[in-house]
Amino acid sequence: MGKLLASAESTWDYLAQHIDLARLGHHGEGDFVLLALGLDSVAESVYRQMLAHPDWGVAELSAQLGVTETRLRSALDVLFEMSLVRNSMDRPGGLHVVSPDVGLRAALAQQQAELARRQQQVAQSQAEISQLIDQLGRTQRDASAPAALHLSGIDAVQDKLAQLARETECEILTFMPGGAQSAEALRHARRNDTELLDRGVRIRTVGLDSIRNDPQTLAHARFLTDGGAEFRTSPILPPRMILVDRRAVLVPMDPADTRKGALYLTGSGFVASMQALFTQVWEIATPLGAAREPEREGLNAQECALLELLGQGMTDEAAAARLGVSPRTARRMMADLMERLQARSRFEAGLKAAQRGWL
Repeated sequence: MGKLLASAESTWDYLAQHIDLARLGHHGEGDFVLLALGLDSVAESVYRQMLAHPDWGVAELSAQLGVTETRLRSALDVLFEMSLVRNSMDRPGGLHVVSPDVGLRAALAQQQAELARRQQQVAQSQAEISQLIDQLGRTQRDASAPAALHLSGIDAVQDKLAQLARETECEILTFMPGGAQSAEALRHARRNDTELLDRGVRIRTVGLDSIRNDPQTLAHARFLTDGGAEFRTSPILPPRMILVDRRAVLVPMDPADTRKGALYLTGSGFVASMQALFTQVWEIATPLGAAREPEREGLNAQECALLELLGQGMTDEAAAARLGVSPRTARRMMADLMERLQARSRFEAGLKAAQRGWL
């Protein structure tokens, strides 16, 4: 807005110094004076021809300039609005062209008044915005710890993600647990990721192996890699995390229910720990375009992770959630393992898997 006002002020100075050049017969700089007032080339040409031939009407002007009468009348409407042309009092039905000394000075005065009005609006907006920022800043300082910002609810989290898409400069690192993502979540993610990719921000994401079986989520992962991002998968993941420029991290308040909101943390110690965790997971995860870890005597990485989770005492439902699959799928996987191991219980299956070196 400041550039706009400065430009308008420059236009005022320029026109005031060169107004006489707009008279008929002067060329060079004067050819652009009326354009600076906002007239297009047709309106300026009409005005110049009317100054040279005050007795011409619409037909003569149209023929001389090579424009249609409809286009000419539109140009005359603009000249009327700027008080450069008016109805003739000497010739009823005719037109009277106002001399540059009178007409252009009136147009300049109108532009100056508009400039003053805009300046007043800008000053008022700046004061209101400054007051709002100050109020929001006090509210935030009172409601949050110096290194932690509480984001309550999905809307607040989405607002923060949109802000990060605008402000991130170098790198975004993400854990994407939960398996298949909803269409709404993917829509928001694609909008933010597109903005990041367009600005050349490096994106690295680790999802669960199970997303390879969900066409919608897999399509989003391929959208990322096609745009220059990196995407890998792992049998299990830590809770959801977004690490921004190695300076801040976004984590859920409750990993079991991400709808409750998130914490935006900037403590250097916590950020460094999350960075190290991401690096460890990233190094052992499988790139999206590569095949997953080959089976070792019939046990793949996802099955290995299932046995370990169940061995830790997790229920089928909890283990399925960590793997990003349905409880039914987890139970089917476990039944297949028990059959292959010839085990009559889950405990025996775990014991035999350990004896074979699968775990």
